[in-house]
Amino acid sequence: MLWGPDLDSMSFTYRSVGAVVGVSRLTGSSFWAHCAAAVLFAFGVFLMFRKGAKRTRGLERLIAFGPLFFAWPLAVFGMQHFIFLHDVVNGVPSWMPGHLFWAVLVGTALIAASLSMITGIKAELAALMVGVMLFLFVLLIYVPNLIQNPGDLAVTALLRDLSLSGGALALAGTLAEQGRWRRFGWIAVLGRTFFAVAIGEFGVENFLHPNFAPVVPEPDLMTPAWIPGHMVWPYLTGAILVACSVAMLLNWRTRLAAVVVGIAFFVLLVFLYMPMEMVHPSIAISGELDQVAQTLAMSGAALLVAGAQKRKDAELSFVDAPQVRVGN
Repeated sequence: MLWGPDLDSMSFTYRSVGAVVGVSRLTGSSFWAHCAAAVLFAFGVFLMFRKGAKRTRGLERLIAFGPLFFAWPLAVFGMQHFIFLHDVVNGVPSWMPGHLFWAVLVGTALIAASLSMITGIKAELAALMVGVMLFLFVLLIYVPNLIQNPGDLAVTALLRDLSLSGGALALAGTLAEQGRWRRFGWIAVLGRTFFAVAIGEFGVENFLHPNFAPVVPEPDLMTPAWIPGHMVWPYLTGAILVACSVAMLLNWRTRLAAVVVGIAFFVLLVFLYMPMEMVHPSIAISGELDQVAQTLAMSGAALLVAGAQKRKDAELSFVDAPQVRVGN
């Protein structure tokens, strides 16, 4: 187990840091954390419609919500860094100096990046930084953990951050092509590859561990027996993820495949994780709200990959099917 420095011997504790940044009392309860998350999501929905999402049609409207679906969970993860600062500090690799500094910095960065993507202010830079940061987590935290504790679930944890890194890079590449950084548009292809590889492994894990809640199977989270068809969800999710992963890796109907994955994750959010959150509200790391945020982030990442895909395969999607002209 990786532990940070002895916090009791430090001149200030993680609690005092929370008080300095003004969150120790505000976010000290599940109620206020849920309120903050709800307000931010409502604000994001308002901005998305104000920017023109309501003028899109069909699945294009859902794709337009990719940035919000991806960015909102980042704020939830950032809040957890302060609410559970002690746990986050202890999770920093032992070889890294300044455990407390990194825990606070990452929490702040996640919240700032979330606000940037939701508002659209410097969103391309925020998306790029999030993608790079998550990829560094993979290299510096999850790869060493996998080497020390090899196993399929260790790989799943590694690919979870890789998939989210892929979503962020897909958004960064899309915005780069639309702005002044067009030469960095290839980042979107890298993001699609990261995401496709990750969801393919998630699909296999859903078949290997059908008792675990789907999307990102974790041994500490089982699908509740009171969920209708609780043994059907993992197998159905696994089939969708494997099929769409292959399609994206082959770059065959990639846009449609990514949209299907985004919808699949959103359906799981509504019919599985939201009921679990309502039955047992929890803001704990790996708790119900964390799973809601993770599932929505995965849905958002899929939609960002779909939005980054060139419209060269638009004729293959029923969304963009040409209208038949009658007469001359």
